Amino acid sequence: MPDGQQSPHDRLVVADTHNDLLMAVSARPPEIWSSFFRDRWLPQLVEGGVDVQVLPVFVDSWFRPEGALRQTLRMIECAHVLAEGNPDAVALCHDGQQIDEALALGRIALVLALESMPGIDESVELVPTLHRLGVRVASIAHWGRTALADGSGQDGTGSRLTSHGVQALREMERLGMLFDISHLGATGVAHVLEIAARPVIATHSSARALRDHHRNLTDEQLRGVAAGGGVVCVNFLAAFLTEDARSATVDHLVDHIEHVASVAGIDHVGLGPDFMREVTEDLTPPCCEGFAYSGIDAGAAIPGLEGPRGLPLVTDGLVKRGFSEEEIQKILGANVMRLFRAELGRPAPEGAGEGQPAR
Repeated sequence: MPDGQQSPHDRLVVADTHNDLLMAVSARPPEIWSSFFRDRWLPQLVEGGVDVQVLPVFVDSWFRPEGALRQTLRMIECAHVLAEGNPDAVALCHDGQQIDEALALGRIALVLALESMPGIDESVELVPTLHRLGVRVASIAHWGRTALADGSGQDGTGSRLTSHGVQALREMERLGMLFDISHLGATGVAHVLEIAARPVIATHSSARALRDHHRNLTDEQLRGVAAGGGVVCVNFLAAFLTEDARSATVDHLVDHIEHVASVAGIDHVGLGPDFMREVTEDLTPPCCEGFAYSGIDAGAAIPGLEGPRGLPLVTDGLVKRGFSEEEIQKILGANVMRLFRAELGRPAPEGAGEGQPAR
């Protein structure tokens, strides 16, 4: 890059649809949530050029089932507290207009998400409650079985969404909450794509054609998300990019981005990093050599991409691969921004989705 010339990464909006930093921040005493975020995570987001950050609420297994809802609410409160404590730097946003306003003021736009809804169980009537608290994106399963659906680790069951899972999807569509298919079992994904009345998102899923792992999406699934107007945000986790996770490089990641773009279309691909190593080091130092989670090498990361400060490496990789600036703009954030502007916090039109059976 010639002296004085700004890189594409600095010029363009960058949207990260999956960073579990709330797990690390909420593990601290509430009185330091704001300061810990400012000292530990904010510099990384700024250095990485992050403009829009989706904050998933993930509840570890030891809180389930009794403490799941309490931990869900605690993490949601943590998001509100860190935003209120750093109003010069971040803003918790409920819709596309608020995101645009935050970016215009030079703030990072934060969007609350739920990963697998463990605190809900069959109580789908609580989905509007979570919407009132600011949640705008949600999935309904993780690795295993929930009251709403089976996660991808249970693909052998061939299960579709339960009746409560279908009700949750309908409530989310009614309210303007994006349905996240990442972690959902293969038959569940097919079910969602069959009955969804609004676009869906995969917040952190890579291409199964390049790495045959149940957490990745098949070409058929990629095409299905795109056909509905949704976006697939590629996961950076090394174990999902290549079988030999310890050898993963930026090129492996760009391979997955390129594949999703070629199958789903350049308008339907984004970034969903899932910086597991960085978050885990915050929670359980020292970490993470030999650290395994649900059968994957969770300690393996692409060198330089252990956390958000390395995001410019992705843009550099896309430039070297020959993507145009317009294409890079779409991948880094424009596709996600289009989806967020159209869907977040926007109630469904009267009668939308009616007449579709809860199969």
